[in-house]
Amino acid sequence: MIVLASKSASRQAMLEQAGVAFEARPADIDERALEAAMTGAAAGDIALALAEAKAAAVDAPGRLVLGSDSLVEVDGRRFDKPESREAAAQHLRFFSGRTMHLHSAAALVRDGDMVWRHKALARLRVRRLSEDFIENYLDAEWPAVGWCVGVFRIEGPGVQLFEGFDGDYFTVLGMPLLPVLGALREQGELPQ
Repeated sequence: MIVLASKSASRQAMLEQAGVAFEARPADIDERALEAAMTGAAAGDIALALAEAKAAAVDAPGRLVLGSDSLVEVDGRRFDKPESREAAAQHLRFFSGRTMHLHSAAALVRDGDMVWRHKALARLRVRRLSEDFIENYLDAEWPAVGWCVGVFRIEGPGVQLFEGFDGDYFTVLGMPLLPVLGALREQGELPQ
């Protein structure tokens, strides 16, 4: 059984639905400090560093620890999870009519050794969002989307934000699941 270094409901649901046995133990790291230390780095590299730090932060002797993280970038500006409903509305106004770059990464650590890492990118085309839509959307989805980078859950009403996307659906959900499953097979955690 692996350890998932995350409290993300989406990541837990992905593993459950894929039939992966895991124990969730959220990592205790200062994500903002790590991001600040990487000023100027590409968003995908920051997502990967966060995934690696999360996996390395959980002590689970002999067990494989999975860390994962996602970052949103729009027009060269990075966005974290919104701190308030008003911040969520501001994010959505900025995203309106633009392309969102969603960087998702995952890493596996066993006994302090990084054994695997992967990063992926999805491009989501946000449709033009009216003020009425934004308010109605947040009435229905806040505070649940406050835990979501990009202020959406693609598996719920958040799908209405988009005209389309290029990339892997699981990456959009917040973890590049198919490469993770391949790595778990390589590490002997899943049958070949």
